[in-house]
Amino acid sequence: MVESYRRPDAAERFADVGGVRQDIPVTGMRGFWAALPTEGRWLLSTVAIQTLGRGLTLPFTIIYLHEVRGFELGLSGALMSLIAITGLVVTGPGGTLIDRFGAKVVLLVGLSAMIVGCALLAFATTPAVAAVALVLIGINFGVSWPGFNALIATIVEGELRQQYFGINFALVNLGIGVGGIVGGFFIDVDDPGTFTTIFLVDAATSLIPMALLLGPLRHVRTHGEHDADAPPVGGYREIIRQPVVLWLTLLTFISVFIGYGQMEAGFPAFARQVAEVSTQVIGFAFAINTAVIVLLQFTVLKLISGHRRTRVMQVMALVWAVSWLLLGGAGLLPDTLAAAIGVLAFMGVFAFGETMLQPTVPAVYNDLAADRNRGRYNAINSAAFQGGAIAGPVAAGVLLEHGLDAWYIAVMVLGCAGIVLLALAVERRIPASANGVPEGEAPSDPSIEPAPPSTQPAPPSTQPAPPSAAD
Repeated sequence: MVESYRRPDAAERFADVGGVRQDIPVTGMRGFWAALPTEGRWLLSTVAIQTLGRGLTLPFTIIYLHEVRGFELGLSGALMSLIAITGLVVTGPGGTLIDRFGAKVVLLVGLSAMIVGCALLAFATTPAVAAVALVLIGINFGVSWPGFNALIATIVEGELRQQYFGINFALVNLGIGVGGIVGGFFIDVDDPGTFTTIFLVDAATSLIPMALLLGPLRHVRTHGEHDADAPPVGGYREIIRQPVVLWLTLLTFISVFIGYGQMEAGFPAFARQVAEVSTQVIGFAFAINTAVIVLLQFTVLKLISGHRRTRVMQVMALVWAVSWLLLGGAGLLPDTLAAAIGVLAFMGVFAFGETMLQPTVPAVYNDLAADRNRGRYNAINSAAFQGGAIAGPVAAGVLLEHGLDAWYIAVMVLGCAGIVLLALAVERRIPASANGVPEGEAPSDPSIEPAPPSTQPAPPSTQPAPPSAAD
């Protein structure tokens, strides 16, 4: 059996409804924190510090490669793509290894690769050395998402899992945002030593989750023990063959394609070339994005609690459609105050939509999964995310390079409409328990079987809350 962590003094309450024990969601940040098991508190309290190092380097890596090390811009961009490509390649095998050996082992390997990669990149003076370093960093990116998500889902379940994913997302953004601000003030392209320092700090922050895995979380198991009577664990083909997983994966891909896939390429390019705003405005826009997520995430979690996750995804898509129309409007009034306001408004509205995506999609994948294939489910989620993050910038580059500004906005809005339709398709097929609604409610399609039961024992008196993936 998978080890389970329960706190007798947790704040979550239970009620007996019709002979069935049901949990009453924790409300308020104090109640949420009180309901977390010790392992969840350790993970959540260190997220922002862990991601601070990533924030120090993420916005400035290509500047480092091009302006400090003197690599051609095209070569620097190709080197940067190695992170995403490597991550996509290792995600599938990583999910299988998580199910076979547990998330801790795989995460420790990934974090070791991250530490070596960042340290190597700090002193890389040739493209070959930089390539090796970025491949090592990509290995960590490929296994960290499914690994940490599997770790979270093992420690906690139920409504608190959704809350945990959302709060973790806010803390990740906080750490990256603060790191970016600090890095912007600290680095100097005329002083390579400043870049060496931030990459070494990035490496050092990876020691924090490693210490947690070897210390407070050393007893957590993320894979079920072998049971001769249990049915064999299905591979990726069997999982993806399920209609609900197929539709959900396509929804994830499109959400990232029109969302995160545009943040580092499409949005800045449109803002500069079409709306003709200054780089300072773009910088403020990213600051607004972080502020909105950090300030609104917990409020949004309370608003969406108890609602169907597929409906939340539809609302998110409508919010994103409004944001893209605002950016399109900014392009109609280039080099004006209205254009600057439109760009800033885009990021604020878009961030509001983000607060709905991150708590729902990972929670759905983990509620569909069983303990013995949780790594594979999270790997499918990660692969869809990475695929959208790779395809999004390519599509944006092609459209904007050929002056198809209006078509670019149209594609983004049509993508939002596609999310609405895909969410409807998922809702018809998803078990009620994975859609965030009471167990008594059945999915719209009566042929759908219920989600596989968890192998964790029923909670004795309280149900804990989820930890989070510090990606």
